[in-house]
Amino acid sequence: MKSEFLPLIVGLIVFLSSLISLKVGLSVAIIEIVLGAVAGNLGLQPEGWMLYLATFGGIVLTFLAGAEIDTVLLKEKAKESLLIGIMSFLIPFLTAFLYTYYLEHWTLRAALIAGAALSTTSLAVVYSVLVETGLSKTNLGKLLMAATFVTDMGTALALSILFMPMTIYTGLFFIVSIVTIWLAVKFSHRVFHHPRLKDKVIEPEIKYIFLLLFIFICFANLGGGHAVLPAFVLGLFMSPHFSETSRTKDLRNRLRTVAYAIITPMFFIVGGLKISLPLILSALGLFCLLFVVKISAKFLGVYFLAKKYLPGNEMYTTLLMSTGLTFGTISALFGYNSGILNQVQYSVLVGVVVASAVIPTFIAQKWFMPKC
Repeated sequence: MKSEFLPLIVGLIVFLSSLISLKVGLSVAIIEIVLGAVAGNLGLQPEGWMLYLATFGGIVLTFLAGAEIDTVLLKEKAKESLLIGIMSFLIPFLTAFLYTYYLEHWTLRAALIAGAALSTTSLAVVYSVLVETGLSKTNLGKLLMAATFVTDMGTALALSILFMPMTIYTGLFFIVSIVTIWLAVKFSHRVFHHPRLKDKVIEPEIKYIFLLLFIFICFANLGGGHAVLPAFVLGLFMSPHFSETSRTKDLRNRLRTVAYAIITPMFFIVGGLKISLPLILSALGLFCLLFVVKISAKFLGVYFLAKKYLPGNEMYTTLLMSTGLTFGTISALFGYNSGILNQVQYSVLVGVVVASAVIPTFIAQKWFMPKC
């Protein structure tokens, strides 16, 4: 397929995904992943600009997810979010690791990668679904995002402890991230509330936020880490600027508009493009078993706690916490690029991760949507 037609095809996928989403009432993220998978298996391959936009889209979504969290509610519900988030990570991590190591006879490092990849909950998917359904402003939605962050924090820490090369550049990434977040929290009000910058068509406030995220990306690449966690923490600490009572609450909506137009769709489309159906079909039994392992382990880790703390919404909560995408794909890609996973293992893991982003979300939205 000629590269000259690639932007046109991507534009069509983005537009058609929106129309289909409105027609069938499902999250546009699901449609973008599915159409991306179809296009990828018909020969469409992502170019460098798409991969970079996809990376940035995941970072922007993670920042927005952090900005949605009500810090007051997070403090009040710290016990609930920590318990659900930790068990949502720990049980799937151990289950996937033990299954792949002892029953599938993967190497120790490959099994650890499988545990990390299948323990995640996708902040990007959860956030997109909650925003589109209007649940992001409810206590349920805020608690869900907080628990999701805790889950992905566990995955990120596992990858860092087990695999991240601890070099001077890794330390530099941590230091720069902490300093950037501290400076942003302390001085961002001068940007957001400056009379010469407010409500300008050139959107200096959004460009300022993008600059902070690019700093994370730059030093994460240098240190062998990933910018998702500092981006989420930045959004979390800056959430007072985006609250309904803030003078800059409309900034969040403008940032969403910019992001959802092309940046975040690229993240989901590229996620679909990475799925190789022939390789998955060649190991279909393993694919199905790993999918069952992930979903079953998530139910064990989340359902009973959700039933206790979110009565009436335990199935919806469990299904959304079963989704995976960002960190799951990152974990599998890390394993493949490092030579820990072979191509079949990588494709199966990515396929399971993406399937977990689509199937539980579809079921949750179709049959278990909260009534309020």
